[in-house]
Amino acid sequence: QVQLVESGGGLVQAGGSLKLACAASGRGFSINAMGWYRQAPGKQRELVAVIASGGSTNYADSVKGRFTISRDNAKNTVYLQMNSLKPEDTAAYYCKVGVVVTALLRKYEFDSWGQGTQVTVSS
Repeated sequence: QVQLVESGGGLVQAGGSLKLACAASGRGFSINAMGWYRQAPGKQRELVAVIASGGSTNYADSVKGRFTISRDNAKNTVYLQMNSLKPEDTAAYYCKVGVVVTALLRKYEFDSWGQGTQVTVSS
């Protein structure tokens, strides 16, 4: 079983910065892609940024140039550095991790989600 613990959310003024972290823990697993999603009230959950196991990244157009995703494979942790925050960035932010577990010579792949952390940007 893989557990994800998110941290770093909070209240910040427009133009400010926050850094989110999501750490995966458990036994006997490896990780593929790691990503951040967000969901504002009344809206669908949307992709913010994703980073592949090899380090390649992809961002939503709305955050390009302001947000940076990174990962520390030794710590099974993904980060999201958010700069120049805007009120429209206000949302609950969720990390998603692609987990690979090998059991009885078979490989199982599934996605694991964090519990979410609230980011609120005031104008």
